[in-house]
Amino acid sequence: MMGPRQEAQSALFYDFLIEDHVPGDHVLRAIDGVIDLSSVRTHLTEFSSSTGRPSIDPELMMRMLLVGYVMGIRSERHLCEEVHLNLAYRWFCKMDLSDPIPDHPTFSKNRHALPDRRLQRNLP
Repeated sequence: MMGPRQEAQSALFYDFLIEDHVPGDHVLRAIDGVIDLSSVRTHLTEFSSSTGRPSIDPELMMRMLLVGYVMGIRSERHLCEEVHLNLAYRWFCKMDLSDPIPDHPTFSKNRHALPDRRLQRNLP
């Protein structure tokens, strides 16, 4: 006799590492081995405001943009959806399963604001 279907219950704790679910030969592993974006924050602190909402980590934004360029994801909205769903992309962006994904307008606003900031500061 077939019993009733058991409803799935959420576990209180998970023993899950994203690292274990990214193939060793994934292209993002190779890229992660050769880039170091740890100094990005210090170079971009002058562009951050001390008031208002906290800004998105510039290293996270750069890693997400790299994912988009390497994987051919042209839409910022689609990029945010893919990073939300794909474990390899989350791993490369140094995000955990519970970390929130930045909203897609954040990328557009920063991309369009960057040329204005360069002009204001007379940077190359």
